[in-house]
Amino acid sequence: MMTNTSLYAALFTPFSSPNLELSNRIVMAPMTRTFSPGGVPGENVADYYRRRAEGGVGLIITEGTWIPHHSASNEEAAPRFYGEDALSGWREVVAAVHAAGAKIMPQLWHTGLTRCPQAEHIYDDIVEDLTVKSSPSGYVAPGEKVGEGIDEAEIEAIIAAYAQGAATAKALGFDGVELHGAHGYMIDQFFWHETNKRDDGWGGNLAARARFGAEIVRACREAVGTDFCIVLRFSQWKLADYDACLAQTPEELSRFLEPLVDAGVDIFHASERRFWKPVFEGSDLNLAAWTKKLTGKPVITVGSVGLDKEMRDSMAPTDTGVANIEQAAEMVARGEVDLVAVGRALLSDPEWANKVREGSIDAIVPFNPAVLADLT
Repeated sequence: MMTNTSLYAALFTPFSSPNLELSNRIVMAPMTRTFSPGGVPGENVADYYRRRAEGGVGLIITEGTWIPHHSASNEEAAPRFYGEDALSGWREVVAAVHAAGAKIMPQLWHTGLTRCPQAEHIYDDIVEDLTVKSSPSGYVAPGEKVGEGIDEAEIEAIIAAYAQGAATAKALGFDGVELHGAHGYMIDQFFWHETNKRDDGWGGNLAARARFGAEIVRACREAVGTDFCIVLRFSQWKLADYDACLAQTPEELSRFLEPLVDAGVDIFHASERRFWKPVFEGSDLNLAAWTKKLTGKPVITVGSVGLDKEMRDSMAPTDTGVANIEQAAEMVARGEVDLVAVGRALLSDPEWANKVREGSIDAIVPFNPAVLADLT
């Protein structure tokens, strides 16, 4: 059995930034689980996150949770971040994770035009309408226009809902908040040129398309003050297009990131399908590493960490092998990235971080999609 703990030592050094201190560099990545009936996280959800905290992760970023806006949600059993019943459940989640020694942030989420209105309503006592779909320009995918863009008042309402969510997170005792600006959801629909065709102040070049996200960050910062961590997750790829690209060059990426930094982002969470792949020709750096190089901000890298298959391939009904953990540790040791987010590997094995710390790689339970059937 492999027990060379020095290979992974960098993953277990403390992390410190002005608004966040962690015992190690392992982050539980946000993953939608839909085990919160009525949008209310119960004891089973608190236990689920507690087990990963006990298993050695330094920071947990929760599954996406709906902001208090009437067009944010699309799934009855995904948790919401408003209503006293749901917020009471989140208090228990925070308490459980803190008692186990980890930090925790909610991921605030608005689906935008990716909503799937199978019914007009998904909550009995919450005002929302699934026939309403908010988006910058009405494009659900490249060239596929299914509606019209939202007006200025609706833009401001969504920004305010994110700020309310951030203030709620601070009031509940969370250690920060992550804004979901990746994968083709609401914020990312403004970022991407294929879904943002606006010709007003909310569209145009890449820096202009970043404005919506920047204004959300700025509103959240005003709501929580200067001493609360704000993380922004972003990606090149989209659910509608795995080959999508926000920035073709480091110069373009810099123009995109600059307004977000100015607005108050503390940490960038750069989502990739394979974290070990370079993002630009002529450089070995991935998206997270380039983001750190350009902004000087701490970054989280993510994308099939600990697995030998990317997400789509790992959904075949077979085990996914354990891989690339040493590579992630080396990126931290070189200072290219600060934190490493682990997703599916933590679903199959809540003790993943402890086993890596001990060098017990052969003892890690391999990911199999069968684990998605239960919240274990």
